[in-house]
Amino acid sequence: MADVLVLSGLLAGFALLVTSHLALSLQLVRRRPRWRGLVAFVVPPMAPLYGLRGGLWGWSVAWLLAVGIYAV
Repeated sequence: MADVLVLSGLLAGFALLVTSHLALSLQLVRRRPRWRGLVAFVVPPMAPLYGLRGGLWGWSVAWLLAVGIYAV
C-alpha cells in the first residue's frame, strides 16, 4: 500500500512538472522577448526564473512546487 502512495505522489509530481513547464514556456513565448520561452523550454531551470521576472508567479510557483514534490 505504501508503494502505491509513493508511486502516486511521484506520478502526480511529474505530471504537474511537465504541465507547468509547458504552460510556462508557452506563456513566455507569447511575451517579449520571445527567445526566453525557447530557452526556458530547452533549459528547464530557466523557466521559473524567467517566469518570475515576467510576472508569471502562479506558473513559476507551480513549477517550483512540482520540482519539490518530484524530488522528495
